[in-house]
This record gives sequence, structure tokens and C-alpha cells, in this order.
Amino acid sequence: MLRRTFLQLLASVGASRELRSDVAVIGAGVGGCAAALGALRNGMAVILTDETDWIGGQLTSQAVPPDEHPWIESFGRTRSYAAYRAAVREYYRRNYPLTAEARAREQLNPGDGSVSRLTHEPRVSVAVLEDMLAAYVSAGRLRVLLRHKPVSADVEGDSVRSVGVQSAAAGLTRTISAKYFVDATEQGDLLPLTRTEYVTGFESRAETGEPHAPDAAQPSNIQSFTVCFAIDHRPGEDHTIDRPAEYSFWRDYSPTLRPAWPGKLLSWSMADPVTLKARRVSFEPGCDASIAGAPLCLWLYRRIARARNHAAGAFLSDVSLVNWPQNDYWLGNLHGVPEAEAARNLARARQLSLSLLYWMQTEAPRPDGGVGWPGLRIRPDITGTEDGLAKYPYIRESRRIRAEFTVVEQQVGTDARMQVTGKSREEVRAEAFADSVGVGSYRIDLHPSTGGDNYIDVSSLPFQIPLGALIPRRIENLLAGAKNLGVTHITNGCYRLHPVEWNIGEAAGAVAAHAVNTRGTPRQIRGDAKRLKDFQSLIEAQGIEISWPHVSPR
Repeated sequence: MLRRTFLQLLASVGASRELRSDVAVIGAGVGGCAAALGALRNGMAVILTDETDWIGGQLTSQAVPPDEHPWIESFGRTRSYAAYRAAVREYYRRNYPLTAEARAREQLNPGDGSVSRLTHEPRVSVAVLEDMLAAYVSAGRLRVLLRHKPVSADVEGDSVRSVGVQSAAAGLTRTISAKYFVDATEQGDLLPLTRTEYVTGFESRAETGEPHAPDAAQPSNIQSFTVCFAIDHRPGEDHTIDRPAEYSFWRDYSPTLRPAWPGKLLSWSMADPVTLKARRVSFEPGCDASIAGAPLCLWLYRRIARARNHAAGAFLSDVSLVNWPQNDYWLGNLHGVPEAEAARNLARARQLSLSLLYWMQTEAPRPDGGVGWPGLRIRPDITGTEDGLAKYPYIRESRRIRAEFTVVEQQVGTDARMQVTGKSREEVRAEAFADSVGVGSYRIDLHPSTGGDNYIDVSSLPFQIPLGALIPRRIENLLAGAKNLGVTHITNGCYRLHPVEWNIGEAAGAVAAHAVNTRGTPRQIRGDAKRLKDFQSLIEAQGIEISWPHVSPR
């Protein structure tokens, strides 16, 4: 029903080229949806845009089940994120032929994947997020423009007057004027358009003081991105795809990273993210449990549908999501390079993912000594595309604003924090920020990067999200609403995951609304103790946690 409402809304916008709102959220990913909710809840009229035809970003168009910290069922998330998670489970109970055992499970994990307690199909998140926005659409307070990409901006002094978004369907450019803009795009696309100062890649140790930073800045050294896809397995059938054009290259490719990668990329051996030593993984369609001491089974890792959770015959196979080290692409970037080069890099990343699938179907070693599983079937219906690859690449690292405040490793990294404070591992906590507008927790998890670095994966402490990290140093009415906040290449590694991005976006939408309602600016709210306390009290009442109980580092 809501899907039709969204499409009807697009039609109702018609040929209108000039649109106005209180808050414009550009990018409808995890942070963008939350930013819209945060602004709408506080009385704003909102325009929400996205360049794909699915809202939800990482959860949907990028096909990445949520990565979350171990306390997510109880605390360390906003009330609205908890409601989203509950709604995903309820969607399955309401619409899927679950077994009695699965239906009764309070903390139902639809796919029972090992990476998360909520591995599920992208389309379910699309439906749930649209439901969460439905009342605001019907009330006329929210306009959603799908398949609209930001292409221009009108800036006067230190304020953004409008942003131009081009429709992929109609080809025309619509101009959105607003009091506040939230950049919730996947790669910080508004930053260059609005001439907002930003940074890319790896900062130098001289600038940040971070133990893991290099001596000299490396602005082109950006984390790998991944083109994800979903597969099931039909034994006895042949679903082998056409041999990809670049298959020979990727079959023979051995990464040249520092420290060295153990052999070929297309193999069941990878670098252990923490030790960087060779780590064996396994793959077998239908593997159903992780055995202590046994290699990680990649089929189980991001499984998003488990046949055994449904009535007999409802699912002929599990469905697994392929977002593995074997299809991380680090031979080029998607931002900071000419458009044509970015397009080539995306095309090559797509070739890598197709080559991985073809390798698994034809040449991959099997546990029984044979090679290949021709019954592996790519699932375009899961990703909503013709070729089965995700609508949008999974982006780990964005352009990042030069912020009022930037979070560095010494404030959240466990070992770095111990050195700063002199406290033991049991006593140490992340730095407390007086302007906290949320919380998050995840290891500092950096995937191999375009500068030739292997994993950087180190322990971090449950942390806070400072308001200053959402506010650019100069531009007054633009806020970071996703992975483009004031963090470094290092700390991006723990601030980039689903519940943290949701909290970032929700806080950005809420502070934009509070600025309108109180006739101030986010900078003034942060800089005035009373205004800041009033805002923090407001968001806490609305279910945004701004501090942690004492929990162990990750």
C-alpha cells in the first residue's frame, strides 16, 4: 500500500521544478530516513530524496544486513531504531509462513546469519521504513523524491539556499529550497556542491595524533567498497552465469597489500582482520552452524533467509548475502576521481562480484574434493535488479566534513585511550563529550583500502556522538547525517555501521528542527550551555540515548 503512496506522491509532484520545505534531507539511506523522522517528529515539513528507487541505503539498496553491537536488544540505540528492528520481526510474523518455533522466538533472526541478530531480506526493510514514514506522507508533511540525484547547489555566503536534484526518470532538475539541509548521501555528495570544506582518505599523524595514522596525509587512500548480491542453491540444477569479461583477471589476481594478502583473492583463504595472518574460511551451501574451532562458513555468515524457519516447502533453499573479503574492491575510488574513472571502478567492482559467483559455480574447491556448485543461483528478485547485483555499492567511507569537532582514535580506541588515561583495560572508557547527541559501539574495522593497506581492525570503546561532529566549521545550515560527520579515516571504522548512522541522522534531523523552532542555529545550540542542555533533554525524552552504562570494549 505505502509503495503505491510513494509512487503517487512522485506523480503528484508532477512537473513542479521549485520545491520548498523546512528541512531537506538529501539521501534516503539509513541516516537519511532517520533524519527525516527526527525532523518530522519535531514539526518540520521535510523533503527526502534518493538516487535509487529504494529508501534504506545500507539496509536495502546496498543489500547489507545490519552490523550491530552485542547490547543492541537492550540499549545503545535510539527508540526509533529499536522500533524499526521490532517492526522487521513483526513483518515476518505477519507475512511469512514461519514455523511455530520461529514465530514464538522473541528475538527472531529471520536468516539466522552469524553476523547479526537481524539478518533479513532487503525488501522487508524497504517496507518497514516506508511504513514508518507513511503517516507523514499522507499528511503532506513529507515529500519523497526517488531516483533523484543532487547535481548543483546555490550558496550565498555561508548558507545553502537551494539544492538541485536531477530526476533519472524525467531528466529534469528540481530545485529544493529549505531552511536546513542534511547531507545523508552515501559519499557526502553535497559537500563539494555546496563548497563545504571536507576531507577524504587518511589524515596524517601530524594532524590527528592517531597511533595508526601515516606520517603523511593520503587523501586518495579510501576503504574498499563492495557490490553485494544474494544467492540460493538448487542442487542438481545448473544456474551458471555467462563467463564475466574480466574473469581471467580476477581468477588470477593476488592482492599486493601491506602486510601481504595470503595468496589469491578468489580463494577460501583471507587475511585475518586482526592478526593479518592467513585465515581459512569455508563455504558449503546449506551449512547450518558454526562449529567451535572450525573455519567460518561464509554461507552462514550473512544468510538472510533460513528455510528451516518456515513451513515445510515454503523455501526450497536458504538465501545468503555475498558481502565478503573476496568481493571487496580496492583498485580505485568512487569519489575524488573524475566521473568517468569512478564509473570504470564501479564497473570493475561489478565484474569482481560476478567473477566471484562464476568462480564459485565452476572452479571453487568443495569440501568433498570436487570443484564448483553450478546450482548456486543469483537472486535478482532479492536485490530488485535485473542482473542480481545490488542497486548501489556498499560504501564504507565517505567524504567527511571539516567539523566543529572531529573524533580521533585517542578518544575511542581502547589501546590509544589507555595510553592517554593511564587506566587499565577494565577501567578505561571512551572520552565523554559534553555535547553528546547519541551513542554507538563497534570495533575500529577498516577494510583493505585503495592506498594498499590491509585491514586495520582494533578494539574500540562504546562511544558517544558529539553534536560538534555534525556541524561544518563554516556553513551554517548544512548538517552531516551519515558517514560524512567529523571523524577520521580511523574513527570512521567504528562510526560507520547501521545503528550509529541511524543515530547520526536522527540527531541531525532533530537539531535542524530545534534550530528552526528556537530561531537559533545548530552552532548556537552547541555553544550555549542552556540551549544545549534543553536540546539534549528534548532528544532524550524522544528516545535518543546520549550516554552509556559501563560496558566492556570491543
